[in-house]
Amino acid sequence: MHALINATTLYYEDSGDSAETPVVFVHGFPFSSVMWSEQLKLVGRNFRTIAYDLRGLGKSAIGDGQYTIENHVDDLLALLDHLEIHQAIIVGFSMGGYITLRALERHPDRFLAVALCDTRCEADDNAGKIKRANAATMVKKEGAAEFAKTFIPAVFSPDSVKNNTAAVAEISTIINATAPVAIAGNLIAMAARTDTSATLSKITVPTLIMVGEVDTVTPPQAARYMYDNIAGAELQLIPDAGHMSNMENPQIFNSHLMAFLQRVSSQ
Repeated sequence: MHALINATTLYYEDSGDSAETPVVFVHGFPFSSVMWSEQLKLVGRNFRTIAYDLRGLGKSAIGDGQYTIENHVDDLLALLDHLEIHQAIIVGFSMGGYITLRALERHPDRFLAVALCDTRCEADDNAGKIKRANAATMVKKEGAAEFAKTFIPAVFSPDSVKNNTAAVAEISTIINATAPVAIAGNLIAMAARTDTSATLSKITVPTLIMVGEVDTVTPPQAARYMYDNIAGAELQLIPDAGHMSNMENPQIFNSHLMAFLQRVSSQ
């Protein structure tokens, strides 16, 4: 389905049991809601599931290619309003985690619980900002396929690249179909994002933190920092997984996610 949200067209899927607690999935960069396929099938048995494509990505409109994390938070909140969802459980992955943390900072009353997956609270340091700026320049010159060649080995573990070819192919297909201007725009959005470290202590809803054991993009130490600073948080390391933990080891990822969702929805 499509909806006009903040003057742009966003694609979303609203499935599962509409009478149950809504769970909103926010994907990472530069992917789409397709990355959540395994989770949506499972979670949708017991919950209402909302998965949408961030502006510029997936089946959502590209617009002018000028994005910010604040825009993405605005879109998330406006989509919830469009669907008449006052409160939801939110699951944010990587850039989706940046959006989630900022949404929690701005409107904590909208969320019943949160799962932060392969993400971090810190803003980019100068080296990180420069790396994203260079990547934005490269992708506009050389295209999405060239960007994917260097990006894929960074987000999948070496074992996954070799053995989990279906997941690697799926992510490659998503990236290759993405407009370079949208990739570049979201790189700049991430480089410009705020640091949410100081707000972790204000998070009072149940929080699950998951990270791939060999994630080098948002490593386990970044997850542990969030765990140490969010009261009552739960931390789960996903074995045999890099950054794409939900696709590299979906069985373990899903077991922790479902246990968390069932626990918080029964409270």
